[in-house]
Amino acid sequence: MVILTLNCGSSSAKYQVYDWDNRDVLASGVVERVAQEGSVITHRARGKEKFVKKSPCPTHKEAIELIINAITDKEVGVISDMSVIKAVGHRVLHGGDKFTKSVICTPEVIETFRSVQDLGPLHNPANIMGIEAAQKVLPNVPHCAVMDTAWHQTMPAASFMYAIPYEWYEKYAARRYGFHGTSFLYTAKRASVLLRQKPRDTNIIIAHIGNGASICAVKNGKCFDTSMGITPLEGLVMGTRTGDLDPALPFYIMRKTGKTPAEMDTALNKKSGLLGITGKYTDRRDVQKAASEGDERAKLAIEMECYRLKKYFGAYMAALGGAEAIVFTAGVGEHAPLIREKCLEGLECLGIKLDKEKNNIANSSFAETCISADDSKVKIFVIPTDEELVITEDAFALMKGTYDVHTAFTYSFQNPNYVNKARAEGLKKEIENLPALATILAK
Repeated sequence: MVILTLNCGSSSAKYQVYDWDNRDVLASGVVERVAQEGSVITHRARGKEKFVKKSPCPTHKEAIELIINAITDKEVGVISDMSVIKAVGHRVLHGGDKFTKSVICTPEVIETFRSVQDLGPLHNPANIMGIEAAQKVLPNVPHCAVMDTAWHQTMPAASFMYAIPYEWYEKYAARRYGFHGTSFLYTAKRASVLLRQKPRDTNIIIAHIGNGASICAVKNGKCFDTSMGITPLEGLVMGTRTGDLDPALPFYIMRKTGKTPAEMDTALNKKSGLLGITGKYTDRRDVQKAASEGDERAKLAIEMECYRLKKYFGAYMAALGGAEAIVFTAGVGEHAPLIREKCLEGLECLGIKLDKEKNNIANSSFAETCISADDSKVKIFVIPTDEELVITEDAFALMKGTYDVHTAFTYSFQNPNYVNKARAEGLKKEIENLPALATILAK
């Protein structure tokens, strides 16, 4: 049995093909430049050469047809025909406060996504287009939606409400929603395993740091608070987003410059963050290289990002009344020892003590590592996220009728003996090149 996962953006369609019976990823890839000139698919199948092909994709329907052709191709494909695909899982950015868990994509569900797309104007329309296009290409299998916002629906009102006129919440659903929920779910469950605790007994803080970044306080295995708000703009300093700022600042700049609301929205979301401070860079590797070469604005950008992270760690430690672990995940969280070190400096007073040598070794896409000092009261883990696996398992369970909200549902990766085959192979190669990595594996 094969399950296909799709993550459709405004101009892209990412995918993964998962062999459920053997618990193995068969292929993954992305179609880029959808609805633009030069549409191209990059397809990677286990044991085969990377396949790249240009083909016009005026809509997501053609993009998904291109994906289907690639995964069934005699040379680079991984399945004989589409009949083996039994379900499709879709990532959806924003479900508003309508959904606390993943759902089958009925016409009513899709209409609900449309009703809240003002809350996710850059992502939800593309997500909906992807679902509807996939339903046309694969009309006889269940299509399931997994929402970034669903994980955060356990937040108490004191966490998700803004101190604004209450009628704005009642009329316009203006509140904190949070994002990266699928990543937080996976890493929270894995952290519980590493701590040898049940999720309901686990209090942890997770930092998902990529180009977009957010942090989540997990209390008794559930989201208690998170840094992103009604949109992904709030919270941490990100690649191109401001994170927290005085709400009056945009009005001040608009009066000074004559910028329109749309122009200000673009500036805050796409021209700020690390890019705004450095004037050049969004990638942390570029920022760190420039800082090491004496670029003062790059140094400032790193200091600002890490200081903001540190403030959130401290605030969430207070909100939770302490935590058993700090978890880093996503591209930067998994691969940037400098960022981890600087944002944890000075937190020894909270029982958080980093082992710098272990931290410098931990730079892996495959290994779950423990980088805290032996005498640290709080464990510090680096856990590579796996959002696609969550989507796959939700889709399978929805298809079988066994799915439930995450607090009442057990995932395969909650088993202490769980092994990701592809990651195990990758880890073996990494340890051959860096034997010290084996000494910091979280067990």
